[in-house]
Amino acid sequence: MENEYEYNSKVFKAFSDPNRLLILKMLQYGERCACEILEDLAISQSTLSHHMKILCDSEIVNYRRRGKWMLYSLNEKNCQAARDFLTEITSMKDLCDINEPRQIC
Repeated sequence: MENEYEYNSKVFKAFSDPNRLLILKMLQYGERCACEILEDLAISQSTLSHHMKILCDSEIVNYRRRGKWMLYSLNEKNCQAARDFLTEITSMKDLCDINEPRQIC
């Protein structure tokens, strides 16, 4: 079982590619077919499949099959969890919030 940091590193890896960020932007407006995503990106079908696998494996994107089409959408719960995690790790804390004394260089 992976821990919180392993899971979140997988999520942020999914965010670390310009094409995947564009795909996420497209999915903000609702479910999209792979063919629609492909039309808006200058990439091959195999490259899109690679990106979608990473996004789906990170559980940021949901997928479902309808006939021969693959449909993709944002996973709202996991997107919110990613936002919460990013806020948590980038928030400044009071020195008294940590358990160990701060070492001054």
